[in-house]
Amino acid sequence: MPDAGEPLRKPLCEIETQLSDGRAVCLRTIRPSDEARIREGIAEMSDRSRYLRFFSAFREPPESIVKRLSAVDGHDHIGWGAILLDGQDYPPIAAAHAIRLPEKRRHAELAIAVLDDYQGVGLARTLIAAVLLDCLAEDLPIVEMQVLSENNAATALIKSLGAKREPTLDSVTHYTLDVAAAVKLMQKMRQPEGLSDVFQAFASR
Repeated sequence: MPDAGEPLRKPLCEIETQLSDGRAVCLRTIRPSDEARIREGIAEMSDRSRYLRFFSAFREPPESIVKRLSAVDGHDHIGWGAILLDGQDYPPIAAAHAIRLPEKRRHAELAIAVLDDYQGVGLARTLIAAVLLDCLAEDLPIVEMQVLSENNAATALIKSLGAKREPTLDSVTHYTLDVAAAVKLMQKMRQPEGLSDVFQAFASR
């Protein structure tokens, strides 16, 4: 760890891009060593955002959730995070995960969380693009997403990617998304600009 007052080293980025408001961010795959960042990010979420993401009112994330979200292996669990590059602290500001379903091995559950100050600037869509491109590479052609009925932003986002609503009897709305079709849709989108950076990065792999 750096001494007090010493700036942190700039994180190694897989994709460096900008939000629609000009703030620079680093996108990279999540690693098991990111437990502290995951815990920090969840703690920084507003109570409402935490509830919409986890369907729970907890303030301190249970260790079981932190362990689960950090257990990214790139095959059964795909995870991408975003780190703010402005300033000296490089805080985590968003994360997206696709976790393979044990009962449906070619399906994954998609979930995303973005800190309140970074919502509405294209970050969620950009992170989802990276996750879906990895899903294609790992034989995950379908992702499912559970969204609370009051989560209008998540509902609008997933529907804009072509998600289909599935019948449900509870207060949680269930969607399925064809990954390849969603990727084609995003390739045609001009906004956010971060999408082109993601597609260029994956094309050069």
